[in-house]
Amino acid sequence: MTTKSCENDQPPLYLRGLLRHFADLRDGTHGDGAVSRADKEQLFAAAVGYLDPFSRQTLAEMNEALLLGSGTVTYSGIIRSPNGDSTAIWTLGWPEQAQAGIPPVTLEAFFGHAFHHPHLRGGSVGVWPLNVFSTADAAAELPTLRAIASADLHNLVFQSDYRIVPAIGHSLHAKGGNR
Repeated sequence: MTTKSCENDQPPLYLRGLLRHFADLRDGTHGDGAVSRADKEQLFAAAVGYLDPFSRQTLAEMNEALLLGSGTVTYSGIIRSPNGDSTAIWTLGWPEQAQAGIPPVTLEAFFGHAFHHPHLRGGSVGVWPLNVFSTADAAAELPTLRAIASADLHNLVFQSDYRIVPAIGHSLHAKGGNR
């Protein structure tokens, strides 16, 4: 049995970035042929700009649905460390998380000084390729950003407990009991 992955025999959008990532590794380039660190840094800065609204959207959705609007989304801008790493961080913090003494939900675009190209990660979850060169590429990463943020919140609950999620306490009280 064969199935077509999508129109014109193109892989689904979420896999196209992964294919670009593997091609970059094969070709020793990033994006449309960038080889130098300076050129790759320019592409990273552009990628962060494209990702910004989608990262904010992801965290705003989580804030409204799970934190009942009690959270605050922050964005660091691009930060360069003395050793040459570059990072951009979006966080979602809220009172229960702060009171528990655990970190906020985090989305991070980073380009380590010894890396071939940049990646995405959460505060407590793994690493995904960051091959974003347009608004359309960034929009295609929305499911990945949502998965990273959701996994990060899940891990934060393990570090504390479910009571850090206001929607759970609110829905339990609204239903009149513990479930």
